[in-house]
Amino acid sequence: MSMHADPHPSADAGEHGLRPGFPGRLAAVDIWLFDMDNTLYPARANLFSQIDRKMEAYVGNLLGLGRDEARAVQKRYFHEHGTTLRGLMLSHSVDPHHFLSYVHDIDMSVLDADPRLGAALDRLPGQKIVFTNGDLPYAEKVLAAIGVLDRFEAIHDIHAMAYHPKPDARAYQGICDQHGFDARRAFFADDMAHNLRPAHALGMVTGWINNGSERGDHGHSPDFIDHEIADLTDWLEDLTS
Repeated sequence: MSMHADPHPSADAGEHGLRPGFPGRLAAVDIWLFDMDNTLYPARANLFSQIDRKMEAYVGNLLGLGRDEARAVQKRYFHEHGTTLRGLMLSHSVDPHHFLSYVHDIDMSVLDADPRLGAALDRLPGQKIVFTNGDLPYAEKVLAAIGVLDRFEAIHDIHAMAYHPKPDARAYQGICDQHGFDARRAFFADDMAHNLRPAHALGMVTGWINNGSERGDHGHSPDFIDHEIADLTDWLEDLTS
């Protein structure tokens, strides 16, 4: 059956099994997709403020702009294209590897290891995948800093998305195709509410990490958010205990 024909039926319980104690459609989930920044660690770590400053500097150096002008361009690209990188690639043919290497050269000491998160991830049945608009080297550093790198079977990054970042629908179909799973068997958590709309349209169970991220509630609608989550670690502990 095509996942596009009827995006919200329950997955085939006979084939994939149900998890006693997991509520609703989560009982049929065996693919767990997680955004990384401000999702797997608290937004209060403010890691992205460092990246923001690096992106401003990159844009300023590239275009010969002052800080305020560079910030305005950077934010416009982010809002229009999903990532600053996508806007720079389309408008200025920027090399994505050069950009990402520069902006992700930041201090990771602001992140704390989260052994509770690691233990909760261990108790989830099935496959765990990081689904991030960042790149693999950056994701590996972040996940190592919070102590959960070895909990994930794969990291699906911006290169794997062919530079079509979330919330571009191609990114979501692409992760399903590349890793060979039916979207109806998947749960996806992200701190950016609008990133959940395409996931829900494919039939994924969605979780919004409502923890104060910049523009995290942009485009928010209960129509495509199945679970609203203040703290991912607490929620996973409650789910798996």
